[in-house]
Amino acid sequence: MKSIDQHSFKGEKAIIRVDFNVPLDHQKNVTDNSRIEAAKSTILKIINDGGSCILMSHLGRPKGEDQDLSLKHLVKEIEKTLELEITFVPQVIGEKTLKAIKGLQKKEIILLENLRFHSEETSGDENFAKRLASYADCYVNDAFGTAHRSHASTAVIAKHFPNKKFAGHLLLKEVNSIQKIMDSGEKPVLGILGGAKVSSKITIIDNILDKVDNLIIGGGMAFTFIKALGGNIGKSICENDKTDLALSILEKAKQKKVSIYLPVDVVCGDDFSNEANTIEKEINNIPNGWEGMDVGPKSRKLFDKVINQSKTILWNGPVGVFELEKFSKGTIAIGKSIARSTRNGAFSLVGGGDSVSAVKKFNFEDKVSYVSTGGGAMLESLEGKILPGIKALMD
Repeated sequence: MKSIDQHSFKGEKAIIRVDFNVPLDHQKNVTDNSRIEAAKSTILKIINDGGSCILMSHLGRPKGEDQDLSLKHLVKEIEKTLELEITFVPQVIGEKTLKAIKGLQKKEIILLENLRFHSEETSGDENFAKRLASYADCYVNDAFGTAHRSHASTAVIAKHFPNKKFAGHLLLKEVNSIQKIMDSGEKPVLGILGGAKVSSKITIIDNILDKVDNLIIGGGMAFTFIKALGGNIGKSICENDKTDLALSILEKAKQKKVSIYLPVDVVCGDDFSNEANTIEKEINNIPNGWEGMDVGPKSRKLFDKVINQSKTILWNGPVGVFELEKFSKGTIAIGKSIARSTRNGAFSLVGGGDSVSAVKKFNFEDKVSYVSTGGGAMLESLEGKILPGIKALMD
């Protein structure tokens, strides 16, 4: 992949796929601008070179045109973040767009309307991609969050720029961070996987067993392993049909000399709420009627020790119901341990929806090496897949 830093965009129009799929409140204000912030250095590099930018993104999952999901709601936040004026074009294809692009001067930025107002975007339509490509001299993909989709603006458009397609700064950071975990990370390498289901993480576990030295398994999926090992888990979440799979993972890890760490104790609740009564129990001895909701103090101590011996750390998924304050201590403890290890020189990558939410909620964003913006794209990378949006830049 060619980086934008290997090219001067002076006098060129660059069409840039960004990922501005940001959350909005009821007044249509952006509530988290981190994805806009993440694209800033790519946009400024092109502007500072003396080029101009045509920004394209999706927002939400509209079925046809939906003014609630118009990119016009983002203009104020984008201008504030970039500290530059931008022009919004209320369509993707059409006369208004052609006129705006024809009049685009160097160092100017236009933002096209939501790509997903057109079904041709998600179907990867060749003609739609060709029309988008006709707007510009070169193509930049800086939307790692959509790189796992074979969409017109991510995978198809690139073929119209055989010698002038580039990876933006954010995309390269994401790819390099994942490579550090999967290929070049300093040992010992640790994976921390949480979340509810073993089934949703099985391909990741399969793929990373060849890459990691140690693996911490927490969250709801730990109970499937504990049940498989003969423990009593009360009414804790469990995939009963996946106990054989859990045992085969433990066996495979043993063969590959990977140490797996499961929680040894848990904080249990009698209700899924902050008002629940709680007890601390060994994880394999939870009474009937009680549900494991967070890792307990002994587990936190055990995990802290493993984390602080690690030089490369991947964290994907919380280890408890962190949204409820009563059951957030385990996830906060993991964050603190990773922050300390990072301070001591480890490389730490956090990715996947819920762990990113936890990191933001408990203010660990600046205390880890990198927080991925690409939920599904990151997970597919960890599964060992080459993403269509990345492949298109390499072909």
